[in-house]
Amino acid sequence: MELILRQLPIVINALNEGFVQTLKLFSITLLGAFPLGLLIAFGSLSRIRLISFVTKFIIWIIRGTPLMIQLLIVYYFPGLVLHKPIWGGGESGRFLAASIAFIINYSCYFSEIYRGGIQSVPVGQQEAGLVLGMTKWQIFTHVTLLQMIKRIVPPISNEIITLVKDTALARIIALQEVIWAGQAFMKGSHGISGAIWPLFFTAFYYLVFNGIVTVMLAWFERKLDYFR
Repeated sequence: MELILRQLPIVINALNEGFVQTLKLFSITLLGAFPLGLLIAFGSLSRIRLISFVTKFIIWIIRGTPLMIQLLIVYYFPGLVLHKPIWGGGESGRFLAASIAFIINYSCYFSEIYRGGIQSVPVGQQEAGLVLGMTKWQIFTHVTLLQMIKRIVPPISNEIITLVKDTALARIIALQEVIWAGQAFMKGSHGISGAIWPLFFTAFYYLVFNGIVTVMLAWFERKLDYFR
C-alpha cells in the first residue's frame, strides 16, 4: 500500500495527460460528425438516384465494418499501399488520423438518425409551409429542423455515450489516450512496471466523463420539452 501511495501522483499525472487526448478526440469527433452527418443525410434523401445510392452504399460500408478496422486503414493505408505516409509517426499524426476515422464513422451513424428524424416530420407541415409562401430552406430550418432535433435527441445521446467509450479504440494506432496511459505501467512507464492497478483507475475516468455527458444530455432534452 505504501508503494502505491508513492506511485499514485505519477500515475494520476499520466492518466490526466491521456484523458486530455481522450477529451480532445471526443470533442473533435462531435464537432466534425454533427454537420457532416447532416450533409450525408441530405445525400441519402436526395432525389438524384446516383447520389442517394452512393451515399447509402458508403453508409452501409462504414456501419457494417468495425471502427477498429477503419482506424487501421485510415492510418496505415496511405503509407503501406500508396507509399505516401501522410500522417507521419508522431503523436499529432496519429491523433489526426484517429480524428478523421472517428468523424467519418460517427457522421454515418448520425446521418441515419438525422434521416429518420427528418422523415418522421409529417409531410403536411411542409406542404402547409409551401402554401404560406415559405421557401424549402425556410421550411427546413423553421419547421422540420426544430422538430427533428427534439425527436433525435434520445438516439443521438446513445451514440454520444458510446463515443465516450469508443475513444479507447484509438490505442490500436498507438494514440496515447487514457487507457494507453494506464496500461503503460504494466510494461514499464515512469519507472513503474508490472502494475495493473492504474489500468483500473481508467474506468473511473470513463464513469465520471459518461456521468457528466449523461446529465448534460438529459438537461438538453428537458429544454426541448416545449415541442410536446
